[in-house]
Amino acid sequence: MFHYFDHNATTPVCKEVLEALPELAKAWGNPSSIHWGGRQPKNILRDARKAVAEAVGAGSPLEIVFTSGGSEANNTVIKGLFDYYQTAQFLTPEQRLRTHYMCSAVEHPAVIKAMEHIQALGARVDFIPVNRRGEIDLDFYQAHLSEETALVSVMFANNETGTLFPIKQMAEMAHKKGALFHTDAVQGFGKVPVNLQDLGVDFASFSGHKFYSIKGSGFLYSRKGSNFSSLINGGGQERHRRGGTENTLGIGCLGVVAKRVGLIAEKAEALAKLRDHMEARILSEIPDVTVTAGETPRLPNTSSLVVKGADGETMLMSLDIKGYAVSTGAACSSGNPEPSPVLLAMGLSREEAQNSLRISLGWETTAEEVNGFIEALKVVVARLRSLNNNEGDSCHV
Repeated sequence: MFHYFDHNATTPVCKEVLEALPELAKAWGNPSSIHWGGRQPKNILRDARKAVAEAVGAGSPLEIVFTSGGSEANNTVIKGLFDYYQTAQFLTPEQRLRTHYMCSAVEHPAVIKAMEHIQALGARVDFIPVNRRGEIDLDFYQAHLSEETALVSVMFANNETGTLFPIKQMAEMAHKKGALFHTDAVQGFGKVPVNLQDLGVDFASFSGHKFYSIKGSGFLYSRKGSNFSSLINGGGQERHRRGGTENTLGIGCLGVVAKRVGLIAEKAEALAKLRDHMEARILSEIPDVTVTAGETPRLPNTSSLVVKGADGETMLMSLDIKGYAVSTGAACSSGNPEPSPVLLAMGLSREEAQNSLRISLGWETTAEEVNGFIEALKVVVARLRSLNNNEGDSCHV
């Protein structure tokens, strides 16, 4: 029996998408074709664009740019805006001075590496620190914002700890300096309601496989009037903002899931109760366990634990043998022997980071599964601690 507790890495494809796939796959024509072969695919794109725009609270379907996923959307904003400010004609003198960029120190690698890329090309980049509770340093942010700031990129929610960031407040602060604001909302949509107009951001990134759709499809919200250079040059697709024939199948699936947006608040409440029940039992039944950022507003499905005396990778493999899929951090960094950069940036020690486990629940997770997981975790932790005690100091170098 297998139980999936790693929904922040990816989500299972929902029943509605599985049912829609055969019909969507029949629309094999090119959406750019004027003849009959392109009409149905074009309608699929139009319907999906409208559905996702409504689901995330965009001002207009035309503000949606379909991409291959969150990483492409993040790179499009950061690299595309840097290139635009470097090369576009008719820029104002103020825009030409904007060579400063900011992001949090706990962003997804797609943002961190894109920022490092433009830094190597001459941009000035500041990484906003966070504290041990996962809270962003707003004093640092305020002190470093200036009339030279082009873009601020701060994630809606952290993928490892679930920490929610004050996006609306930070966007308002950026706009007072004339800077644009981007949020990587990949971990938010599908777990909590997202309203982009209320948040007041200029750009936002989303990935379908994080909210029960298929991989290889996502979208970028680009508020009307927010310009950037296209990352992928080609035809005139996506209003010249993203070249390449559209992934009709993937985009159609996005539209199917987007129409279930009304379920999100209900599911969030149920997930929060289940996650809190899980954490309460673990903390009371397994000694020397702490919840990272447990007192900070978080996604309702996410729990990051530090289990003293138990190596995270070994816990993961032991739980996998018992049929429970969990994570030690971001799935895109699996196989990296180094501890999580996110946890280290929060001020956890290397030992604490190495003894961490991330559990992320999903819409179909049951109380029975959670209780079974807790029992399995108790056995695994007791065994690892016993082994460590028996080995004594000889296991350390």
